[in-house]
Amino acid sequence: MVTAGDAAAILRAAGLGARQAAGVTRLRGGSKKGVYRLACTGGFSAILYVWAAAENYWPADPDGDVGAFWHASGLRLFEGCARRLSAAGVRVPRVYLADGGQAVYPADIALVEDVPGGTLEELLDGDPGAAGPVMERLGDMLAAMRRARSAHVGGASLESGPASAPDERRCEQIVLDRALGQLARAAQRVPRLADARPRLDETLRTLAAAIAPRPDYSLIHGELGPDHVLIDERRHPVLIDIEGAMYFDAEWEHAFLRLRFGPAYRWLRAGGLDERRMRLYSLALDLSLVDGPLRLLDGDFPDREAMLAIADHAVDRALAAPEASAR
Repeated sequence: MVTAGDAAAILRAAGLGARQAAGVTRLRGGSKKGVYRLACTGGFSAILYVWAAAENYWPADPDGDVGAFWHASGLRLFEGCARRLSAAGVRVPRVYLADGGQAVYPADIALVEDVPGGTLEELLDGDPGAAGPVMERLGDMLAAMRRARSAHVGGASLESGPASAPDERRCEQIVLDRALGQLARAAQRVPRLADARPRLDETLRTLAAAIAPRPDYSLIHGELGPDHVLIDERRHPVLIDIEGAMYFDAEWEHAFLRLRFGPAYRWLRAGGLDERRMRLYSLALDLSLVDGPLRLLDGDFPDREAMLAIADHAVDRALAAPEASAR
């Protein structure tokens, strides 16, 4: 837990020592890193990211920490992805301090801008009519990310490590391999999925087999829900939880956007997407949203009801998926 004394030392190291720490609040939602708000006298505040084993609730990934979907977390990935996204014209929080040497705190940390406008999720829930301009800007940002291309699949970080190593498989093969493993694990926990496993297995394989190769891949966030978009003082979107940014099919991003934004996805819809990929990725995403939350609950993640609700809804969607031959 970050203390007031820790906060004062971190502010000094960031060159903000003239500001007096007035309080430290741990924010909800982080499952791979701790997220704290450091409040200071005079109204200034900053957000502290802490990458420590005690702040990471995820068990080891049964698919292995390799490939595009590895368990992306860490300061080096944060810094590298922030640079790559910024170069593509994407707004991310300004960084006041990044310390991987544990000079001021016994874990890797980053002190970043506390973006003042809340989340896009809050705006969509509270005043959807005011969200239009922000959604349009987010759509422009996503278009800029689609124009940032790579011939290789893999993490967007400029740093070395498993996430930045290219994966030689095509995107649809990566998704298929992972989805089959997630289906197998989820079927062991959820009787309804066990009954439907043969049908879902065949549907996944049939959808993947119908997808044609493509020569390059887009820069994507990977888990871009409205809770991962902050709004700055100019009403511009700011992306957070960026460590998993990667080069991949844009359809993976849009399958997630369509699910998470619901009716507001109309602002983000893009032309030129491959509907065959969207079908495969939507089903695979549902299976990941069963397997992932249930594995997370094997540990001591505190917000258990929310994870169970995510998994239950994902089971319903997966079971409602039509046969591949009917699509």
